[in-house]
Amino acid sequence: MSKKLTPIAATMLVAFSSPWSAPAQAQATPSGTQRSLPQVTVKERAGDSEIKIDQSASIKMTAPILDTPKSITVIPAQVINQTGATSLSEALRTTPGITFAAGEGGTPIGDRPLIRGFDAQSSTLVDGVRDVGSQSRDMFNLEAIEVTRGADSTTSGRGGAGGSINLISKTPKKENVTEGSIGFGSANDKRLVADGNYLFGDNAAVRLNGMFADTSVAGRPSVASKSWGFAPSVRFGLTGPTAVTLSYYHLQADDMPDYSTPYRNSLTRSKANPDGPVSVGRQFYGLNGRDFRRTQADIGTLQVQHDFDNALTVRNTTRYGKTGNDYIVTNPDDSVGNVRNGLVYRSPKSRIASTTTFVNQTDLSGEFLSGDIRHKFVTGLELGQEQTRAGSYTVFPNAAFSSRVCGAAGGPTLGSYHCTSLFNPNPDDAWRGRIAESPNVTHTKVNTKAVYVFDTVTLNQQWLLNLGLRYDSYDASARTPAFTRIAPTGNGLGPNATGARVAATSYSNQSSFWNYQAGLVYKVVPEASLYVSYATASSPPGAVAGDGGDNLSAGNQALSPERTRTVELGAKWEVLNKALLLTAAIFRSEKNNARINLDANTQIVAGKQKVDGLELGVSGNLSKKWTVFGGYSYMHSTLVDNGSYNGAAANNGNQFPNTPTHSFSLWSTYEVLPKLTAGGGMFYLSRIYGNAANSVFAPAYTRFDAMASYAVSKNVALRLNIQNLTDKIYYDKALGGHYAHMGPGRSVMLTADLRY
Repeated sequence: MSKKLTPIAATMLVAFSSPWSAPAQAQATPSGTQRSLPQVTVKERAGDSEIKIDQSASIKMTAPILDTPKSITVIPAQVINQTGATSLSEALRTTPGITFAAGEGGTPIGDRPLIRGFDAQSSTLVDGVRDVGSQSRDMFNLEAIEVTRGADSTTSGRGGAGGSINLISKTPKKENVTEGSIGFGSANDKRLVADGNYLFGDNAAVRLNGMFADTSVAGRPSVASKSWGFAPSVRFGLTGPTAVTLSYYHLQADDMPDYSTPYRNSLTRSKANPDGPVSVGRQFYGLNGRDFRRTQADIGTLQVQHDFDNALTVRNTTRYGKTGNDYIVTNPDDSVGNVRNGLVYRSPKSRIASTTTFVNQTDLSGEFLSGDIRHKFVTGLELGQEQTRAGSYTVFPNAAFSSRVCGAAGGPTLGSYHCTSLFNPNPDDAWRGRIAESPNVTHTKVNTKAVYVFDTVTLNQQWLLNLGLRYDSYDASARTPAFTRIAPTGNGLGPNATGARVAATSYSNQSSFWNYQAGLVYKVVPEASLYVSYATASSPPGAVAGDGGDNLSAGNQALSPERTRTVELGAKWEVLNKALLLTAAIFRSEKNNARINLDANTQIVAGKQKVDGLELGVSGNLSKKWTVFGGYSYMHSTLVDNGSYNGAAANNGNQFPNTPTHSFSLWSTYEVLPKLTAGGGMFYLSRIYGNAANSVFAPAYTRFDAMASYAVSKNVALRLNIQNLTDKIYYDKALGGHYAHMGPGRSVMLTADLRY
């Protein structure tokens, strides 16, 4: 290819290929003998050669995955790399039963996963530490993604009604490795990833990870992203009882946000006659001159660990992180009938948010015997504070319109940029407005103190008991200072500080709650386990610290936490000489005190929601040449009792929003020749609804991906990824009342994977 690397990409490649050229020092093996390492070791990374993962990276998982009475899926680095996944949403598509909620209004654009139908934004962790700020995560610094299903507040803290997601970062290790990838794709896409691990001294290593990307969304030329990230880490004490690891993570991106496609907006929209997205192909309704999204994440972590001689380990983790999410996006407004007339009003939605997190977590783990009974335990203390500043923009002259009906009296005209054709929008329409930061800013603070203990009790060779208990002291507050509304001037092109005065508001919630889990495991044979488990979760008001859709308000500040419980019966079986793991589980997750509206200003905890389901999973090798990873999920979700205010009782019995009844994923590769591997994936999602009324939906879809890789030499491999092989138009998110989010079209990426 004749394409040139960008200056940033070229600089990164040089920096990662040769900064540690001095010969490595002799290192001690576990037996105490000395071995001499060459200047550069050509070696396959152990983490990249495994599909089936036997042990969770979380210290709180006190047994192997086979013997843990929970549904756990670990997406390893090999699957992430083979599928060409670069974002969290792309990586999680290989795991059925997980969907993503769309952003709008108080719900920000970003990673908002749903597990078993329940929001998991507040239970998304990085290396076991909560990371709630709204953002879109990249995969360049991850070794694996662990998904735990079922009520999980005992492990992850508040939230976790449907489960939790733990992102496992790359850290220094005991070998010299330089590797990376350079990819070029359709629509002039470019992506460079570099990863170097270098030993220095006798007992320390540094790891440097970097990424640069300039990409677009296939089939949507105006939707593009430029991002770069850098993640250095250093570890002292690769061997020996004491280890100190210091790491830093930076990611920033400049995107064009995309709300995609409005619903049909029929006059008879209802559960019996729901509206799907209007059939207009891959139209884009945003404005290139107005819309933008800028995100940034900075996280610093210090971890100190010491192993005592008496089978005890103490670990202390301190983390400071800050995320920012700043955007204006076009909502293709269908709420006033424009779509029925072949028009779209470009309604601006916006957010200016930053979240700062400080956490100190101390864990003590070990093993001991009480008679003939073996205990493997972890106990710990977590202290954390999250602070969020959330505001928005005022966009002029949109606020001047008394109506959003295109062409109506008091409404915008089709000839202006405010309104556009449903069938032939022009994202380059000249935008002549202005924006101003709104003075309406909410400051949210959440303080958490928690203690917990986990224990896997081995009663005998056949019976294990898994126990967990956690206590949280939760203190949340939200404050909006008094402000004067910004109002448009007469010509609608500038702010005017003579608007109405809005009084200050202040809300708070203090809660203390226990959560627990208990599971009994029966070992049919050493390679097979049957289990039954019970677990709880607690979701207090404001659990996402002001950066999600569950903010503190006058109506919910006095409420106790919502409580979710999960009962699960499952089986896990290692077959083919332990090369392949098969899993199955049936479950019920139930929330008997869901928040519902009593009137316009008051909420109570009296609603009921439940999900009954079945999950099947497979991961590992069918043969030495054939790998497989995937599963199937069936979820019967029911909004049992929604209260009666404002017609909510009509939604009783409806399906959860963004919760498919059926989902299926399968990724498989086969070594066709010693140097050639081919693979492919199939991903199916049944219809999802965008609201509790089940009156808008995104249709079911099946997507196919393909991959082929060829080892040019022991150092270089070429990999071709084709995503959405059939160029299927599909929608992966549905938002109530406004839009369905369109998935990418067919894309092709050719990547050179380098390893030295």
